[in-house]
Amino acid sequence: MGRERRALRVAGWAGLSLALATGGCLPAACRGRAAQGPSAPAVSSELVYEQEIDGNSDIYVVPAAGGPARRITEDPGHDSLARWTPDGQRIVFTSSRTGNPQLWEVPADGGKPRRVRSNAASESQSDVSPDGRQLAFLSDLGGPPKLLVQELETGAVREIVRHGDDTILGNPHWSPDGARIVFSSNWPRGHRIYVVDVPSRELRRMPRAALWGCEPRFTRDGREVVYVSRGFMAPRSRLVAHDLETGRERVLVDWPALNYDPAFSPDGTEIAFASNIAGEWAIFRQRLADGRAWRVTFGGPARYPDYRPPRVEGR
Repeated sequence: MGRERRALRVAGWAGLSLALATGGCLPAACRGRAAQGPSAPAVSSELVYEQEIDGNSDIYVVPAAGGPARRITEDPGHDSLARWTPDGQRIVFTSSRTGNPQLWEVPADGGKPRRVRSNAASESQSDVSPDGRQLAFLSDLGGPPKLLVQELETGAVREIVRHGDDTILGNPHWSPDGARIVFSSNWPRGHRIYVVDVPSRELRRMPRAALWGCEPRFTRDGREVVYVSRGFMAPRSRLVAHDLETGRERVLVDWPALNYDPAFSPDGTEIAFASNIAGEWAIFRQRLADGRAWRVTFGGPARYPDYRPPRVEGR
């Protein structure tokens, strides 16, 4: 009987993979159903992401509900890790086009990219604060990797976190109130999630439940942090929401695959993320109310989605 149950489970997940690969809808009983873009409900936002086509990684923008994608950058270098500025008018990203990873920005509708910083260090994974005045990013300028914050108006830079020579830091993200930054670090052992208060630099490590966690993002209300939970080199991962006050956790995505790069829609009703459930990495949207999901990207491995903020009148 146990063998039969395992066989049925394997067959069920094989059907899930086929449905996701073809854009077909899954049976209603399956959590994490996926359909091709045209059948997805309309949302008034766009997704920026990185996609590899013909061996070259560039930045693209696509309507979140599905449709033709716009290529934003075109360079032989590796363009990646894109995020919107709070006004939705620009995209900050990491590029190796000058040899080492550096920070760049480009107009949302395309155009000539502009270098944000210029030095001999490796700098990446930038995120603009909600008020648009500060830029958080990772850098090994002058020594070991560290989390830095730069005042965009003056250019002044402040070190927020440094953990040690062999530290691997990842994916800083501002809280909605601009007071905190969440990030991941392998210090002192295992990859963990940390929250730092920017003014005081006071550091808080999320509990052991977040061991081997990475890719953290604040929810839209700032009460939870969603992160990737994956055992060491495990073949699958989950997206888990951690309540910062109570410590309670809830699983948002538990597909039998590697599921990474969560990002919340402007209204907080859905998330976008990358999964290799269909074989290659692709961007999916999932509605939080019922777990219904839709595949957004096709035609090449795609990662790191981010929803475009709503446009504000007068900007």
